Amino acid sequence: MTKRIQFDAPGGPEVLNYVDHDPGAPGPGEVLVRHAAIGVNFIDIYFRSGLYPIASWPSGLGQEAAGTVEAVGEGVSGFAPGDRVGAPFGPLGAYAELQRIPAAKLVRLPDGVSFEAAAAAMLKGLTVQYLFRQIRELKAGDTVLFHAAAGGVGLIACQWARALGVRLIGTAGGAEKCALAKAAGAAEVIDYRSEDVVKRVLELTDGKKVATVYDGVGKDTWAASLDCTAPRGLVVSFGNASGPVDGVNLGILSAKGSLFVTRPTLGTYAATPEMVAVSSAELFGLIAGGAIVPDVSQRFPLAEAGAAQEALAGRRTTGSTVLVP
Repeated sequence: MTKRIQFDAPGGPEVLNYVDHDPGAPGPGEVLVRHAAIGVNFIDIYFRSGLYPIASWPSGLGQEAAGTVEAVGEGVSGFAPGDRVGAPFGPLGAYAELQRIPAAKLVRLPDGVSFEAAAAAMLKGLTVQYLFRQIRELKAGDTVLFHAAAGGVGLIACQWARALGVRLIGTAGGAEKCALAKAAGAAEVIDYRSEDVVKRVLELTDGKKVATVYDGVGKDTWAASLDCTAPRGLVVSFGNASGPVDGVNLGILSAKGSLFVTRPTLGTYAATPEMVAVSSAELFGLIAGGAIVPDVSQRFPLAEAGAAQEALAGRRTTGSTVLVP
């Protein structure tokens, strides 16, 4: 019998239970994976808290993990026992020692990408890939604003921007986090605890503001994001770390300079195995080549998943957090 994290109703970290679990043999089209490292992401908290719906109870949690194939089900080709694989966004249940995952949700891990690097960077890295390469393809010389630049997504964004020659202005809370974002590749970092973000963006851009703002924080940064965006610019609201943006008055977009806003999800930009293969190949190439080095700053035993989520939600983390089975 193996272990997993399971919960029976939405709530706080206390609803997460460390229980015995038998995933069973893989069915048709499925692969049984033994996890070596599991990614912890804000979307996990959204599912646990009830912000995102759960299909049935009791439920597992987590969508990102990396490990080794134990067995394959009927009709599966391309994977065999012993293969190194990753699931960037598999079915709920990644917080587990063993998990059955549809083969279509798996990607092969190159030898140059470790299990921890994959678990720390797949979901976050594919998020940066669609933000920087698909929503609006950034080019050398572009200037962008990226909130929470010292977080898991943010540090990968800083490194990716540096690789592209993009001038990324980041925001972070406190000197330590600002230094981390700067070291990762941010051209400038604004400490939102002690500085006026909008005023600093105006200073850093000679009053022009930026053409694109990436906002994964949500409610707390929404107004500032609009004020930092140049006329006809784009605000990409891709996360709700401080709570969802609500009560949006579309007239504000006109008043701020005919702004564009999008609320994307990774699922739309990685909707097929073919799309995931292209995106992950670009990400893994940057990791294997050293342009992106995933920062695994926090490791928790699987049994302490609740504590890991509390640290993430409380903004007490930098870089990526992984669970170790």
